[in-house]
Amino acid sequence: MNLVTAGWVLILAYMAVVLFFVVRGAKKNSSMADYAVGSIAFSPIAVGLALAASMTSAATFIINPGFIALYGVSGVISYALALPLAAMISLVVLTKGFRKHGSSVKALSMAQWMGTRYKSKGYGLFFAFLSLLLVTFIVLIVVGLVKVLSKTLDISETWALFGVVAFIFGYMMFGGANSMVYTNTIQAVLMLIVAFILLGSGYEHFSNGVHGFLDKLRAIDPNLATATNPESFLFRDWFEIIVTQMIVGVAIVCQPHIITKSLLLKTDSDVNKYLTAGIITEMIFFSVVVVGLYARITFPEMMLEGEALKMDGVISAYVVREFPVFVGLLVVMGLLSAGISTLEGLIQSISTTITKDIVEPLFGRYLPAETDARETRLFLLNKVAIVLLAGVSIWLAHRQLVAPKLSVAIFAQNGVYAYFSAAFLPILFGMFLKGVPTIAPVAASITAIVVHFWISLGNVQIPGTLASGQNPGVASSMAIVASVVVGGALYLILRKDGGDDVPA
Repeated sequence: MNLVTAGWVLILAYMAVVLFFVVRGAKKNSSMADYAVGSIAFSPIAVGLALAASMTSAATFIINPGFIALYGVSGVISYALALPLAAMISLVVLTKGFRKHGSSVKALSMAQWMGTRYKSKGYGLFFAFLSLLLVTFIVLIVVGLVKVLSKTLDISETWALFGVVAFIFGYMMFGGANSMVYTNTIQAVLMLIVAFILLGSGYEHFSNGVHGFLDKLRAIDPNLATATNPESFLFRDWFEIIVTQMIVGVAIVCQPHIITKSLLLKTDSDVNKYLTAGIITEMIFFSVVVVGLYARITFPEMMLEGEALKMDGVISAYVVREFPVFVGLLVVMGLLSAGISTLEGLIQSISTTITKDIVEPLFGRYLPAETDARETRLFLLNKVAIVLLAGVSIWLAHRQLVAPKLSVAIFAQNGVYAYFSAAFLPILFGMFLKGVPTIAPVAASITAIVVHFWISLGNVQIPGTLASGQNPGVASSMAIVASVVVGGALYLILRKDGGDDVPA
């Protein structure tokens, strides 16, 4: 009860602080451009922390450790080493080129970047609709937040769901990028503190060294301490653990709430500081999945008070069990921050895409011709888009809470991975090649979508491996490879010689 009472006090205080920064940021918003990329000159360190907070979601802090609790060390190698290493290298390589073109055309979204880079409004519209797949990621984060809040505040998951969506979607109708950098920076600092608390919480398990720690895992299940886990459906062999995750890691950066963060920087000289702050912080965050191993030692049978623990609720249960009230609340705030920071970025980027890249191109003739009046109308339509997103998110999240298929992470990965699989090659070609025929990125994107869902929905087995489409990462990696082959072949055959089509 002490935890519940203190939890309510702290949550209400947190809401007040967030609303303060939302009001402060909203006062600077006078157009959709201000909402999407901000009008304030932020420190590159602050934007870097915002990047790390946005890139690390409830998946990393709440959901993924549940996979580690179930499947062990093989998951740590995959989620804390292979994927982050590839993602950080990709972030460095892709950020500068994306920012250069995005700044030059004042791009507010990924879809707008695609449309202007390849001089194709149709392709931009295609990516705008494709961005709606990211709603699955919103659902994952909402479910993660609900799991933590319902346990902390001792309320039903349904009430927690309505509260989370009403509050976060509500304030994102007004704040946008100007307030988001403030809130993301605060969230990143909280997440850093909590990451160290969580990582240190299992120190007693290492009293006999790493070997002693692994022996504890072996005593529960020998597969928990092996580099590969044939009993899992995500970490069965090295292909799934390393190859698949590194391909996915390279492409995972191609999500609008991640790669468009660089557009918040006002000068190119800020990019290196931004990347340094973001990457160092991000690597610490990715390591938090190790806590899943601590949780499994705490709940060896994956049971709590006679009931089976759901995978998505493992970390929430671990925090309530292991920490005293004050520390537990601090950890809860960090877990919430991990989800809210990414959720803010997704709401902002998807609503901007709906407004600027779907509504305006298709229905712009019904909007006022005068610039200021048009921007005012678009800003209002952006709020309507957020309300619709909130409704869809509640419906989908409730289904995942009531009848999950192992984990909401699988549901989310199928949508998110399909999106960035389609985006990877067009971004790569758009930055580094000249004379790219539009058909090359278009065909690559379509190939990626078709291959991803064919392998995933058909549970296709990959020859020579234990991997199958049951693992969304396998479907995504094969989709990326197929898109590179198709797009690369078309580029070599049809590329334009000369002309003004130069790399971004």
